[in-house]
Amino acid sequence: QVRLVESGGGLVQPGGSLRLSCTGSGFTFSITAMSWYRQGPGKEREFVAQIGGASGYTKYADSVKGRFTISRDNAKNTVYLQMNSLKIEDTAVYYCRRSFDNYWGQGTQVTVSS
Repeated sequence: QVRLVESGGGLVQPGGSLRLSCTGSGFTFSITAMSWYRQGPGKEREFVAQIGGASGYTKYADSVKGRFTISRDNAKNTVYLQMNSLKIEDTAVYYCRRSFDNYWGQGTQVTVSS
């Protein structure tokens, strides 16, 4: 069955960096577009970034453009989210998702605080 497992969250100071990972199994990862979403405290879940399967195109929310980078390693069935220049408002649970259906990971907590 389809499984998505995120890792890499944690506590970081403003201006710091984190790299999230999401490893997929149970499907052909290399041709599957993947996305990152996040849900901050008291907020709705929102789109963060997307990367194509075969094409590798990328797309970002305006709020993270220039700070976050999505990438993938198809040999490891893993999609990454490199987060730089983190802000307090980036605090959220981050989820990976197969972009065009309803398979989600369990989420990983990112807390940006001094």
